[in-house]
Amino acid sequence: MKNNVLVTGGASFIGSHLSESLLREGYEVHVLDNLSSGKESNIPNGASLHLVDLRDQDSIDSLLKRHRFSAIFHDAAQMSVTRSVKNPEIDAHINIVGTINLLRACVHNRVQKVIFASSGGVIYGNPITSPQKENHPLQPVSPYGISKMTCERYLQYFWEYHGINYVALRYANVYGPRQSPKSGAGIIGIFMEKISKNEQPIINGSGTKTRDYVYINDVVRANLLALNYHGVGPFNVGTGIETDVNTVFRQVSKILQKNIPEVHGPDNPGEQLRSVLDITRAKQQLNWKPATKFEDGLRKTIEWYQSTCDDESTNNNG
Repeated sequence: MKNNVLVTGGASFIGSHLSESLLREGYEVHVLDNLSSGKESNIPNGASLHLVDLRDQDSIDSLLKRHRFSAIFHDAAQMSVTRSVKNPEIDAHINIVGTINLLRACVHNRVQKVIFASSGGVIYGNPITSPQKENHPLQPVSPYGISKMTCERYLQYFWEYHGINYVALRYANVYGPRQSPKSGAGIIGIFMEKISKNEQPIINGSGTKTRDYVYINDVVRANLLALNYHGVGPFNVGTGIETDVNTVFRQVSKILQKNIPEVHGPDNPGEQLRSVLDITRAKQQLNWKPATKFEDGLRKTIEWYQSTCDDESTNNNG
């Protein structure tokens, strides 16, 4: 058996996939989650759940003292840009204060490494140069982006002054099975649910905003490679390909074989116009690159969603 590892937010979309892969690799996996947005059913068999809120310093200290984790994958977060704009203080308390609490507990309990789920989708702001490299100026346009940037600064501080190694994985827009349409993040999940139910999704603004969409399996692989990386610092985790919102809508409609009209509504404040990541550093230093084409990943995601709906329908009918 390999070392103990902790996945914060391990009942979430990304965290649960990561927990599964770590178990397959032979790690003893513990999950920290308060289930405010994650689901207990997402947690794989073999992982231990600890119902702890990151804002509870004493409980985090106690957990790390009991289990002596060699590494922590820090995925727990308030992850909605819209919610962060409406309630920046809540976003800061969960994301920034929660991360500080975790890092202080790491110091107290000699945790060797933290792999942080950052966000290349929001941390850079609107591109000055494109695709955006890790040395692109950090100019987030939302409180959520500001909180991710701030957490990276604290990671650097705790490395320099306390010797905790870290990798910050700056995710592009992650999609895949288990992504909840109700999470407040991810238009793919929202479009998938609405269109499959013949409901009308609303496209914010013109629909020409672009994002870099990366499939969940590729993201998990980046995490596993980061665990064995001997340096510190940030890595972009994306595809280097821009896709606009209108194209996503049309692709989802095509795969679902639905003819739902495109309806546009007011723009959302705090959302940047473009986002696309340069992944050269991850290729060179982590030996990582994405393996899943957008349409293939989208089809797998929709197939998962449809099978889930079928299972729920069967259960509801006894």
